[in-house]
Amino acid sequence: MRITFCQGLLSGAIILNLLILYYVSRAQQQMMEKRKELGRGTRRAALPASGVMGGLGLLAGAGAEPGGVGVDGHNRGPRVTVLLREFENFENYVGDVANSFLHQRPEIPFLAVADTSPYPPLVLSEGARLLVLSPSPDQPPQAHRPEFHIQTEFVLLVPDGVELEQPRAIERLIRELEGEGGGPVRLVAAPVLTRSAVHCLHLRVNLREWTATYSPAASGSSGSVCTALQGDAVVLIRAEDLFNLSVPLARPLFSSLFTQTALRGWKVKLLESPCFSANHRPLFSSAHNQWKADTRLKEATGKLMRSFGLKRLLLSDGKEQWYGCSKETPRCFGTVQDDTPEYLYLDRWTPPCCLRALRETTKYVINILESSGVRYWLEGGTLLGAVRHQDIIPWDYDVDLGIYLEDIPNCDHLKNVDSGSLVDANGYVWERAVEGDFYRVQYSEANHLHVDLWPFYPRNGVMTKDTWTEHKQDVEFPEHFLQPLVPMTFAGITAYGPNNPRAFLELKFGEGVIENPQYPNPLKKRLDRSKL
Repeated sequence: MRITFCQGLLSGAIILNLLILYYVSRAQQQMMEKRKELGRGTRRAALPASGVMGGLGLLAGAGAEPGGVGVDGHNRGPRVTVLLREFENFENYVGDVANSFLHQRPEIPFLAVADTSPYPPLVLSEGARLLVLSPSPDQPPQAHRPEFHIQTEFVLLVPDGVELEQPRAIERLIRELEGEGGGPVRLVAAPVLTRSAVHCLHLRVNLREWTATYSPAASGSSGSVCTALQGDAVVLIRAEDLFNLSVPLARPLFSSLFTQTALRGWKVKLLESPCFSANHRPLFSSAHNQWKADTRLKEATGKLMRSFGLKRLLLSDGKEQWYGCSKETPRCFGTVQDDTPEYLYLDRWTPPCCLRALRETTKYVINILESSGVRYWLEGGTLLGAVRHQDIIPWDYDVDLGIYLEDIPNCDHLKNVDSGSLVDANGYVWERAVEGDFYRVQYSEANHLHVDLWPFYPRNGVMTKDTWTEHKQDVEFPEHFLQPLVPMTFAGITAYGPNNPRAFLELKFGEGVIENPQYPNPLKKRLDRSKL
């Protein structure tokens, strides 16, 4: 078989790429092994703080001058890299921060990290370096990966404008972290003076519910332990722990860092001292620059939350921040296939913004039905949610209401949609569903979260209708379940449902449906009840 020039060239390119991939992977593995060995070596050589040279040995290797030879004869470099991640290109004090640390501890590596090359360019003194995270086509991948640029055991994360006034403050942080012995405390922090007070918070991240909840924790005393911090602080973490996070240096740094560490069960210890100073106050010299910084922080937070799949933040002061869908945006998931929305395959439940929209739409529709004299009742899975949760089922994606067919003319919103859709004064969309003979009320023209209205009529004491779906719960039932309708709590309001909801639900879904929750289509995705 004759090989053409193009085929040979292509084969050569493939082989070259495989070789590059092999050597990059090998270099990364060697770098991680070197960092681990450095950590083990410095831990073996470390002396007590009261020993010869005190805390200096903690940074440069016990028993050695900075960068000198340790007691076991090996060259011991510095144990910590100072890393500055949070700064703005248009106004910052990165150079001053670097000068402050390098003046006190010239042996310590200082690394400023930016997404793209700063403009105006940073002016850094000798000993300080800039790392740009965005890849460049003319450089190897390790040039933009921070784990290849940090070869120390620890990383000290510092905010912009911070200065090191006490040379041994870093040693205190290292001693505190090493004293924890690798337990749940994997970070140690110290406050920054002349800035906003630092508060210890408890952070609970529930990916299944797309929610992060902050709550106050005890703070103000030396050694407060929590899962997140609010305010300006300097944070020490082992390099190995930092680079085992999915996105170690995403911005905003503290939001990203503590979200990931909280999910791993790690804790942060906040010390009352040593304190670091911040002589640059305020950080920005004009109201316009402060506004720019606040705007960028808001944008970065939204981008981070969306990348982490967090759509709702409950803050420690009781306020909420939302990063999901709204009336002006599409809903968070696409067309549902096989009764199984896409988020169930990700082991998540209905996004909280979608549940909020469904509750708002349901309350709105029920209010109109009641004021128009249309008899309705909670149907199907919606009734099941009312009985089991007094709310929408946490993984449900719509709301179902049954209505009396003969009452439709009483409601202007329903009787006027036979020829098309109607957008009412509040932006809700009323329409006759294309899937069958029923009605649908959408949250908005952009957001198609909806409430379905199913018209039934009585025939010989049985509630029936003219068109049916393939859902097993879509069946006829005796009218006596609706005589009378009874009030029940649902989604924060009082709604009406069948007078014997258990019998009604077991007629439609089978015996024990209330006590045995399950996803809509177990053949596609089953609910792991052990995680409830």
